[in-house]
Amino acid sequence: MTSTDSFSALKQLEVEGQTFKYFSLPAAAQAGLVGIERLPYSLKVLLENLLRHEDGELVTRTDIEAFAGWVKHGRADRDIAFHPARIMMPDSSGVPLLADLAAMRDAMHDLGGDVARVNPLIKVDMIIDHSVTVDHAGSADAMQRNVQLEYARNTERYCFLRWAQGAFRNVRIVPPGVGICHQINVEFLATVVATHQQDDGEYLIPDTLLGMDSHTPMVNSLAVLGWGVGGIEAASAMLGQAVSLRIPEVVGVRMSGALREGITATDLVLTITERLRAAGVVQKFVEFFGPGVDQLPVPDRATCANMAPEYGATIGFFPIDQQTINFLRLTGRSERSIAQVEAYARAQGMWRDANTETPVYSDIVEIDLSSVESCVSGPRRPQDRVALSGVANAVRSAMDMMIGAGAMPAARQLDDNERAQRPVRNADVVVAAISSCTNTSNPASMLAAGIVAQRAQARGMKPRPWVKTSLSPGSRVVADYLNKAGLQSALDALGFHITGFGCMTCMGNSGPLAPAIAKAIDDDALVVGAVVSSNRNFDGRVHQQCRLNFIASPPLVVAYALAGTLDIDIGKDSLGTDANGKPVYLADLWPAPNEVQALADACIEPQMYQRRYAKAFDGDEHWRSLAVRGGERFDWDPASEYIRLPPFFAAMTMTPAPLHDVRGARILALLGDTITTDHISPVGAFGADTAAGRYLISKGVQPTDFNSYAARRVNHDVMVRGTFANIHLQNELNPKRKGGWTRHLPSGDEMTIDDAAQRYAQQAVPVIVIAGKNYGAGSSRDWAAKGIQLLGIRAVIAEDFERIHRSNLIGMGVLPLQFKAGEDRLTLGLDGSETFDIDGLADGMGVSMDIACTIHRADGSEQRISLLSRLDTEREADYWRHGGILPYVLRDML
Repeated sequence: MTSTDSFSALKQLEVEGQTFKYFSLPAAAQAGLVGIERLPYSLKVLLENLLRHEDGELVTRTDIEAFAGWVKHGRADRDIAFHPARIMMPDSSGVPLLADLAAMRDAMHDLGGDVARVNPLIKVDMIIDHSVTVDHAGSADAMQRNVQLEYARNTERYCFLRWAQGAFRNVRIVPPGVGICHQINVEFLATVVATHQQDDGEYLIPDTLLGMDSHTPMVNSLAVLGWGVGGIEAASAMLGQAVSLRIPEVVGVRMSGALREGITATDLVLTITERLRAAGVVQKFVEFFGPGVDQLPVPDRATCANMAPEYGATIGFFPIDQQTINFLRLTGRSERSIAQVEAYARAQGMWRDANTETPVYSDIVEIDLSSVESCVSGPRRPQDRVALSGVANAVRSAMDMMIGAGAMPAARQLDDNERAQRPVRNADVVVAAISSCTNTSNPASMLAAGIVAQRAQARGMKPRPWVKTSLSPGSRVVADYLNKAGLQSALDALGFHITGFGCMTCMGNSGPLAPAIAKAIDDDALVVGAVVSSNRNFDGRVHQQCRLNFIASPPLVVAYALAGTLDIDIGKDSLGTDANGKPVYLADLWPAPNEVQALADACIEPQMYQRRYAKAFDGDEHWRSLAVRGGERFDWDPASEYIRLPPFFAAMTMTPAPLHDVRGARILALLGDTITTDHISPVGAFGADTAAGRYLISKGVQPTDFNSYAARRVNHDVMVRGTFANIHLQNELNPKRKGGWTRHLPSGDEMTIDDAAQRYAQQAVPVIVIAGKNYGAGSSRDWAAKGIQLLGIRAVIAEDFERIHRSNLIGMGVLPLQFKAGEDRLTLGLDGSETFDIDGLADGMGVSMDIACTIHRADGSEQRISLLSRLDTEREADYWRHGGILPYVLRDML
């Protein structure tokens, strides 16, 4: 970390008798960066990063001066190079990344280089949290049985990780069963201010990271600057490449007032999500300020920051203040580190309190906390907030649309007597899951859920028999304080036994429904629902048989499990009857805030966190007994259907392949708005009737051993067959059939997207994808880009892109192109019979160029349009020219 320090910012700071070096923002202001004290707090972190890494080449004086210009205009049109301090990843994206690094070592060896150079240069933490599934629920031994299945299914993957743990420097792995990456990050890994040892002394620096999961911004609640990226981008960062980004606009969210009694952090974040989606914050930073922020403890802030991807922002940032210090102390951080955080923040002008001047923001959104009402979001998107009184109408409207589209004709024809005899009916809740880091990191929400369960148990109530209930805490500490409060036994009595410490239902690992329930849903084409305390409710994500999916606070999840239906005004109607036949209402069960706070004060203590995280990296006997293959290079097993040598470096040469314009391209998929990475990337379970299932059966794998797509992410033959295979995907080339189907043209043959891609490849016909707005929303799945590359797709043309997916496409050498305003697939009348010529690619492409595209129609006519290249920075253009980030990095190493 050598800086030219042209602003004389290198200073010393004494904290409790120890002297540290640091790059002082006030000193830089005195040396010419006028006005930077009014920068948003999040941009101050970026500015410090540039001061510390100024080298005159990658980071220049002009880059740094752009921040002074930002204060004047609320924006700055300049790309900068950001160097994160660390990387965090879950196993779902981390295993493929480490496999890519292992493959890079093989390529480095084949090209005559030193394989040891392929090694992380900054700290990398992997948390294994995405593999456990809710196969068993509603029983005392559910967690034990789920863990046994997890190890049985994932032994090959976990053995590979044990190799990686020893083969790569700077890699730490948190074994299964400890918790969810984001909650562990907030409770344990995050330092807020870090120490960094250099040859010339010890430095204090802001804690910054890239996380390989879209909900990484949860740690912004602690003023830690971090956001979600794909593993492709994270791999380049850990190998020493700076992250290129445009200095962002920062939208300030001014909070005033206070939440009313009975209103939860979930209600607040769903309101924020709705408001900010409408305001438009995609690719922007969001920073919270105002007197209302004082009312929010860090767990409430974590709930708000976690859902930054849902409101479209890169981050949702809360500055350092007294609430930050309180949380660090509560979670068992050392007094020395806490003192460093406060001293550094005050010295840098990064400390917020009621007396600090409001920063300059690009735009401001006002939110009055007292106006927030109890709500949920659904039935398909996180931004679709619905007041509790409106849920039944929202459900009926959604069902009417599905019925009108022919989704459930059999259910519509059943008379009342027949329906009464069915084990499940339309609008029933079949999954009720307290799940995910969004809410299980919030003690107030979790304790409130426990109190609702306790009061329901006291009244003799039970969830309806068709509801699958589960509790998947974000950390072991949650289980500790629920037990100490005496609430876990009540949750158990209602079927909310702990099923595991992982993402589980939130990411689609919700496991099977009871056979009779599943059969009735399929036989009668029922439209049923899920209520989850997570952050995503896209169609088909929670469970493929659930079409109505609502995000709710943990206590509301319990309430909906008791009611068993979404066709209810849960705030007013009876949830059911007690043991004496008397109706029970939500108000009878809902706790007062002071009751919850008193329980939290009595039951949560720093020693819980210190005890649980003291041996976070050790693992149990299962983990420690796993076999390890290979030395510096991994010993690939050619017979494995879990861990296969990735194909992305096959036949790689020292120079990039020549670039070519696209001639005569066909549309492989013609898609509408809000196509998420869930639609694109293989996720969750898959059956024997899928292309991936048929492939595994051909290799001798039985359907009972398929596991999930997430577990098979290092088997490219499985994953490419699952790309665009989501059962709810609607390809407009084949409008009568949902799922991964298309039409091959000009033959008109109906086939899977994978089969069509193979046929086009055999015919030497290039393929493209065309889509609507908000393309690539959702989780930061590498395979949403890797699968597209392996399908041979040269370019994706959309109305706009979500940030992470656009970056991932470039990282895999796929060109993102954007329609100009006023043009889209509908205005152009595209139906798949066209072919496309895309010019200008052979010349190498520059930043944000206009690209000429000629559409050749079946009647012989032509139409010329102009597309915008979404290579937004010079570094992105370099990556694309090299065929992706990792080939670029490998050639740079050599």
